[in-house]
Amino acid sequence: MINWFKRNGTHFTVAGVFLVICFIYFSPAFQGKTLGQGDVLGAQSTQKEIMDYRAKDTTILWTNQIFGGMPAYQIWAPYSANIASHLVYYINYTLPSPVGMVLVLLLGTYMLFIVLKLNPWLAAAGAIAFTFTSYNMILLAAGHTNQVFAIAFFAPILAGIILIFRGKYLTGSALLALALTLEIKANHLQMTYYLMMAILILLGVELFHAIKNKAVATYLKSLGYLLAASLLAFAVNASVLWSTYEYGKDSYRGKSNLTQNAKEPQNGLSRDYIYEYSQGIAESLTFLVPNASGGASGPELLDQNSETIKVLTDKGIPEEQALGNVQQIASMPGLSPYWGEKLRGTSGPFYFGAGICFLFVLGLIIVKDRIKWWLLGTVILTMLLSFGGNWPYLSDVFLKFFPLYNKFRVVESILAVTCLCVPILAFLAIQEIINTADKKALIKKLLLALYITGGLTVVLIVLPGIFLSFKPSNQLTGVGYLTQALKGDSAMANQIVNALVKDREAFERADAIRSLVFVGLTFLIIWAFIKQKLGATAMSLIILALVLVDLWQVDKRYLKDANFTDKQEAAVPPRPVDQQIAKDPDPDFRVYDATAGIKVDVQNPFFHKTLGGYSAARMKRYDELIDNQFGQHVNPAVLNMLNAKYIITPDSSQQAQVLHANPEACGNAWFVKSIKYVDNADAEMQALNGFSPKDVALVDKQYQATAGTTQACTDSTASIKLVNYNPDHMVYQSATTAPRVAVFSEIYYDKGWKMLIDGAEKPYFRANYLLRAAAIPAGNHKVEFIFHPASYYVGEDISMAGSVLLVLLLGGAAFGDELKKYVGKKNEPVK
Repeated sequence: MINWFKRNGTHFTVAGVFLVICFIYFSPAFQGKTLGQGDVLGAQSTQKEIMDYRAKDTTILWTNQIFGGMPAYQIWAPYSANIASHLVYYINYTLPSPVGMVLVLLLGTYMLFIVLKLNPWLAAAGAIAFTFTSYNMILLAAGHTNQVFAIAFFAPILAGIILIFRGKYLTGSALLALALTLEIKANHLQMTYYLMMAILILLGVELFHAIKNKAVATYLKSLGYLLAASLLAFAVNASVLWSTYEYGKDSYRGKSNLTQNAKEPQNGLSRDYIYEYSQGIAESLTFLVPNASGGASGPELLDQNSETIKVLTDKGIPEEQALGNVQQIASMPGLSPYWGEKLRGTSGPFYFGAGICFLFVLGLIIVKDRIKWWLLGTVILTMLLSFGGNWPYLSDVFLKFFPLYNKFRVVESILAVTCLCVPILAFLAIQEIINTADKKALIKKLLLALYITGGLTVVLIVLPGIFLSFKPSNQLTGVGYLTQALKGDSAMANQIVNALVKDREAFERADAIRSLVFVGLTFLIIWAFIKQKLGATAMSLIILALVLVDLWQVDKRYLKDANFTDKQEAAVPPRPVDQQIAKDPDPDFRVYDATAGIKVDVQNPFFHKTLGGYSAARMKRYDELIDNQFGQHVNPAVLNMLNAKYIITPDSSQQAQVLHANPEACGNAWFVKSIKYVDNADAEMQALNGFSPKDVALVDKQYQATAGTTQACTDSTASIKLVNYNPDHMVYQSATTAPRVAVFSEIYYDKGWKMLIDGAEKPYFRANYLLRAAAIPAGNHKVEFIFHPASYYVGEDISMAGSVLLVLLLGGAAFGDELKKYVGKKNEPVK
C-alpha cells in the first residue's frame, strides 16, 4: 500500500492543486454562499411539490405543481436502485456547489490526458484548459448544472474507449461503463448525443486503420467490449432511459397532435426555434479573442471611458445618469456591445485560450498519431453544425435525416465537444515536441504555427474590419427604437450608435492585443524547451500557469464572486396575492397568473399549483393548449375545466397584482350532462371555444367504445368529490342514482395511470383535449387514480441488476492484477 501511494504521489499532488484552484476561484461557495442562478431558481420552483413530499419521506412520480400536471421523474426522481444516483449525491454534497462538479471535470479530463500518455503536469494543464474554457463557467453561472455534469464525463468516456482500442479491455470497459453510466444519469441527452457523434467519427478512423493494417478482427473485438460496456451503462440507467423514452412521445419534443394551427412541426421542434442560438461564422474568432463579438449581451463593458458614455456626457448628461441611460439603450435590439448572430443574445463567448489555439494549430502541423484526424474531423463537424441558421446547409441535412437531431435546440452547444477536442490536440502537440529527438526540425513548424495564429491576431488588431463588421443584422431596428425613445432625434440616435460601434471595435482590439501576448508567451516557452533552456517538467508547469491565468481572467468576467449570494437571498418571497391564496384550505386547485409568462413562470409554483411553470419537458398537448387557448384572449372555459380557482391580474397601474376568485371553476371532478364526440385533435381543440365544461365533455371518437353512450340524468343530488389528495394517488367519492360520465380536472397520461372503482381496475379516457374522464356506475363508489409506471418500477429492478454487475466489473478492473498474482501463487508447485 505504501508503494502504491509512492507510485501515485504525483497524481495526488495534482488533485491537491486542483482543489486549491477550486478553493480560490469558488471561495464564496466555501463561505456558505450559492450561485444566484436563474435556471436553478426555475428548477427549484418546478420541484416544489416533489421536494415537499420528499421532506415527508414520500416519493412522488407525478406532480401537479406546474403545467396542470406532468411526470415528476422528468423533473426529479430518486432512482435509488441506480448506483450513479448515490455517486452523484456524494459528488454534490461532499463539497459545496459547484466545486464538486468542477473537480469531476478536472479529474476526468486529467485521466484522459494520462491515458494519452502525457506527463502529469502537462495532463493537469490540459485538464485546466478544458475545465475552465469560458463555456463551462458560463453554464455554471446560468445554472445549467445538468449540462455541465454531462460535459464532465466526456473525457473519461473517451479515455475508456481509447484504453479498449489499446487492448486494455478490462480497465477500459470498466472506465467506459462507469463514465457512461454517470453521463446518462446526468439526463442531458443533447450533450450525450453530441458526444456520440464524435465517438462515431473516432470509430470510423479506427476502422479505417484496422482495414489498412489488416487488424479487423482486433477492431471487432474492441468494438465488442465497447458495446458490452455501453449496454451495461444502459442497464444501470434502465429506469431513466425507459421513462424518458416512454414520455418523449407525449412531451413537448414529441409528435404534434394538431395538423391545423400548430405552432410546431409534426415531429420535433421548429427550425427557427432550434436555430435561435446559432454561432455566427465570424463569431468563431472568439475562440482566440474573447471579445471579438462584444462579449455578453448587456451593458457591462460600457463604462465611463467608453465612447457611448462620452456622447451622452458631452451633451451635458451627468455621468451616473448616462450610465443608467446606456443600460436602457443596451437592452434595445442590436444595441448591446454584443453584436454576434445569436438571435436572443448570449451570456458570453466560447473562448478556448489564445495559447491553446496556437498549440492546436501546431498540433495540426506536427502530431503524427491518427488521433489527430479524429480530432480535426470532429472540430470541423461540430463547428459547421454550431452555425445552425447562420450557415444552414449542413444543419438542415441533419435536421431532416439524422434521428433525434430535431429534438434539440441551442445548436451552438455542440461546441462543448469542440472545447475538449481543441486542447487535446494542443497538448498532444507539446507531448510530440517532448518525444521528438530531432528538435531542431521543429523550429520551422513552430514558427509556422506562430505566423498563422499570431498573424491572424495581428490582423484583428490592425485591420479587424477585414473579418468583423461590428454591426449586428438587427442594428437598424435598434436605431429605430432609440430614435423613438429620443422623441424623433435621429441624429442623436445615429451618433450614439456610431459611438457604440467604435466601442465594440475597441473591446475587440484590446482583447486581440491580450491574446497576442499569450500566443507570444506560449511560443517562447516552447521555443525555450526546444533550445534546452527549460526541462520538460518546468515547461509543463509554466504552461499550466499560463493557461490558468489566461482562462481565469476571462472566466471572471462571467462567473465572478458577485454571482454568489447568501442562500436566504436566493429564496422567492411571497407576494400579497400569494399570502391570500395560502389561506385557502382546499388541498387541490390551480392558479392562473396573467402577469407572468405562462411558459416561464418561476414565481407561482413556489406557492401554488399553477397553469404555468418552467420546464422544457412539459407535455405536448398542454403546450398546444397554451398556444391555442392562451393567446391574446384567454379562453375562460379552459380556465374553468382546469380548476383555476384563482386568477391573478395586474392592477390599473401595472405595478401590483390583483387576486380574483373564479366561481366558475369546475372543481376537482364533476358529472357532465352530455358527450360531444369529435373527429380528431384539431376538431377537439376548435370545440374548446365556446363550450360549457360543466355540461359537456368533448371526446375524440377513438374513445367512443370506452365512454359509451352514458348520458347524465337530471339528478341534482349526484356528486363526485375529491376526498384524499396525493399527486400519485387521487381518491374520489361518487354518489349517483344512474350511470354518469365524470370529468376530472387532472391531466390525462395513459402510461402509468390506472383507475380503480371500489378496488377493481376500470378503463378511463381522455376528454376536453387533455383531461381524464370515466364512466361511473350508479351508486356510491370509491374512485381512485393511481400512478404506477412500469417504466420506472421495472426499470429500477433492471437498474439494480446493472449496478451490481458494474460494481463487480469495477472490482475486477481494480484488483484483477492482484487476484492473478494470488491465484498464480496458489497454483505454484510445492518445492
